[in-house]
Amino acid sequence: MEVTPTYAGIDWSWQHHALCIVDAAGRRVEEITVAHSKPGLAKVTTLLHRHGVERVGIERGDGPVVEHLIRDGLEVVVISARQVKSLRARYGSAGNKDDRFDAFVLADALRTDPYRWAVVRPDSDATVALRGLVRARQDLVGHRIAVHNQLLATLQHHFPGAIGLFHQLDIPISLAFLRRFPCEAKAAWLSPTRLAHWLHANGYCGRATAEELFTHLHQAATGHLSGATSEAGELIVLSLVDLLTSIRQRQSELETRIKEALLAHPDGPIMQSLPRSGVVRAATLLAEIGDCRARFPDAQSLAAAAGVAPSTRQSGKHCNVTYRRGCNKQLRAALIDWAQDTPRANTWAHDTYYRARQRGCRHPHAARIPAQAWTRILWRCWHDHTAYNPELHGRLNTLEAEAA
Repeated sequence: MEVTPTYAGIDWSWQHHALCIVDAAGRRVEEITVAHSKPGLAKVTTLLHRHGVERVGIERGDGPVVEHLIRDGLEVVVISARQVKSLRARYGSAGNKDDRFDAFVLADALRTDPYRWAVVRPDSDATVALRGLVRARQDLVGHRIAVHNQLLATLQHHFPGAIGLFHQLDIPISLAFLRRFPCEAKAAWLSPTRLAHWLHANGYCGRATAEELFTHLHQAATGHLSGATSEAGELIVLSLVDLLTSIRQRQSELETRIKEALLAHPDGPIMQSLPRSGVVRAATLLAEIGDCRARFPDAQSLAAAAGVAPSTRQSGKHCNVTYRRGCNKQLRAALIDWAQDTPRANTWAHDTYYRARQRGCRHPHAARIPAQAWTRILWRCWHDHTAYNPELHGRLNTLEAEAA
C-alpha cells in the first residue's frame, strides 16, 4: 500500500505553537495548539512521526523549536513571515491572520511548492557559540554608546570642562578623572602642579601637557558649582562612570573569549587572512556566514543573502534596479563593515570603491559595490577551505603592476 505524503507547518511563539498537518490533497489531518514547554514539543514530534511527516515549515530558522525538530530527525524548512503574508492571499482577500491558519499556510506551501523552500542547515556548535559571543559584544557596544551619550549630556549641564579634556570621554583616563573629580567644585582644587601629579600617578601618556589640560578646564563654560543641583549631577556622573567602566570590562572579556573561539575554529584562519579583517571583524563574518557550505551553493546566493546584490524589477519597458531590503541584516552589516575598510589596504578594493564614487555613487552605495565583489573571493576561499592569497588575485596584481 502506497504511503500518502503529509506536510506540516508550525506557527511558533514564545508562549505556544500552532501545528497543522495536511495530506497530499491539502486536507487538514491534524490541528493542535501546544504550550512552549518540553511536554508540548514532545507532543508535536510525536504527532509528526505518527503521520509520517518528514519536512516541517516554520517562519524562523533557529531557536528551541527548530533545534528540537532537528534533533528528532525532521527536516526544517524556513518560510519567512514576509512570504507567509503573501501566501495568505491564495486563500482569501480579507487578509485575516490567525495562528492556526498561518500553520496551515506553511504546511500547504510545502505541499504545493516542495522544492521552492530552503532546508535549514545547522552550523556546528563552535560556530553557534561564536555567534552568541559576537552578538553579545555588539549589544554591549550599543549599550556603551547609549551610556556615553547620557554622560555627555549630563556633563554639558554640570561640568562642561570635562568634555574634550581627553581624546574620548569613555577611555580609562577620562573615566578615572571623572571618578576623582565628578563636579566642578572638586575640580577647582586642581592646579597645574596638582594636575601634573595626578596625570603621572594615573599613567597618562597623551600628548597634551598638564598646563594645556588645566587651561582647557578653566576656559570652559561654568556649570553648577554648588547646591542640590550640583550634588545630583555629581551622583549621576559617578553612576554613569561606574556603569561605563563595567561595560568596558565586560566588552574586553567578551573580546578575549571571541579571540579564543576564533583561533580554535577551523575556518578562523580563512577569515583572518582577509585584508583589514582583524579579530572582531573576522569573528563576525564567520559567525554570520556560518560553516555550513550547503547554505550558500554559489557566490551569488551569498551576495543576495547579505543584501549587497541589487534587486531588479522589470515590467515591459520599465526596468528598475533597487536596494535589496529582504536579506540577513546582521550578515549585511558584518560584510559592509569589513568591505568598506578594505580600500585602505587593498589596491583592487580601492580602485573598485573610487570608481563607484566617480560615477556619482554615495558612500553607502559605493561601499556595497566592493562588498558584492568581495563575496566572490570570500565565497571561493570559504568554500575551498583556503586562506586568501593576494598573489592569486589577478586583478589586484594587474593594478599593482600598472602602478609600479
